[in-house]
Amino acid sequence: MKFVAVAVAAILAAASPSQAQQSPASQAFPGNGETTFVQAGRLLADPASGIVLRDKTLVIVGNRVTEIRDGFVGEGRVLDLRDSFVLPGLIDSHVHLTSQQSPTGRLDAVTRDAADSAMIGAGFARKTLMAGFTTVADLGGANDAVFALRDGIRRGDVVGPRVLASGSSVSIHGGHGDANGYREDILHVLSSESVCSGPEDCMRAVRTQVRSGADIIKITATGGVLSNTAAGLAQQFTEGELAAIVEVAHRMGRQVTAHAHGVDGINAFLRAGGDSIEHGTYLDDELIRLFRREGVYLVPTLLAGDFVARVAASPENFFTPAQSAKALEAGPKMLGMATRAHEGGVRIAFGTDSGVSAHGDNAQEFALLVRAGLTPLEAIQAATVVAAEHLQIAGEAGRIAPGMPADLVAVEGDPLADVTVLEDMAFVMKDGVVYRAD
Repeated sequence: MKFVAVAVAAILAAASPSQAQQSPASQAFPGNGETTFVQAGRLLADPASGIVLRDKTLVIVGNRVTEIRDGFVGEGRVLDLRDSFVLPGLIDSHVHLTSQQSPTGRLDAVTRDAADSAMIGAGFARKTLMAGFTTVADLGGANDAVFALRDGIRRGDVVGPRVLASGSSVSIHGGHGDANGYREDILHVLSSESVCSGPEDCMRAVRTQVRSGADIIKITATGGVLSNTAAGLAQQFTEGELAAIVEVAHRMGRQVTAHAHGVDGINAFLRAGGDSIEHGTYLDDELIRLFRREGVYLVPTLLAGDFVARVAASPENFFTPAQSAKALEAGPKMLGMATRAHEGGVRIAFGTDSGVSAHGDNAQEFALLVRAGLTPLEAIQAATVVAAEHLQIAGEAGRIAPGMPADLVAVEGDPLADVTVLEDMAFVMKDGVVYRAD
């Protein structure tokens, strides 16, 4: 990795004075149509196979991989990762880039506007990318802020991962995803257009989200831990509302994923034809069989469960009483749920719910997945090929192959032996651009 840092520095030094002063490492290999050779000592190009290739060179033209050659070759733009373990850019299927839990969270909701949230999100997006996550699904951020952040990253104005965004969650009045615990006049200001009651109104909410720019529809099928209301964690939408949401979303070409903890809400959402479940805390054997039969994905967000349980039990707890009670109830159950799901053959996609826990700590989810019974390879697959299939972007993410975007990361050590080495990312490339080269 030292050679990479030297190469980056040398190219910056050759730039004009103003360019050298302003250019981060990401400008060293700008993905502008020139050819870059990445020499990889160990390469997990296709995590689905589990095969680690030795002594390979990735040929990258612009932002795409064009070849994988045997041996260490190349001239001109060469990145020496011969002592590193190279794998595809990681995918986090559940983040909230424009916010992060803190003691000032409830005050922030009424003192920050969308512009503030977008700017804050830009900082969190950079942290996420530097942690090795080149693609994320942002599920539940306020429309104006998260869509502006997504689009800014696409244009190259902002440094961050590729973002699929749902915008505001489709939620019921008074439930998880609505504003709760403020004065009546404040509630009306904070409540979004995606909050609904009744099948017709919920169809309107979905269509409004699609019109606003949603890539995916996220709904809150049950109560939630961090909503400031003592409304439990069971089903909140009616069967008719859920059926209407899924039908209109699918008609408009959008997947539907559901925040869901309670068995009744998960069951009702899956009966309505929903595509995936976030959290799944109270998953039982019958639901595991249903998941497997329908091919539904589970995003267990173990890091979020671990985080809320630790905060609620600590002397520095900053949650409200309603939040604390649910955190202490649900958080400790999530690891066991993931164990049962894995043993039952459920397809698990990697997702952290970061924004609950701190952005940039996303890779801590790997160790929790391994504690739940996944092998290190299975945990990596969950954050690459499985997550790409889940988000329907398998042609653009999750593998390193000719024709694919040049999204790759590298670490020292062997993540197949010790998955925690992924918490110390040494190299990050997204779309052929180097953003990190320690």
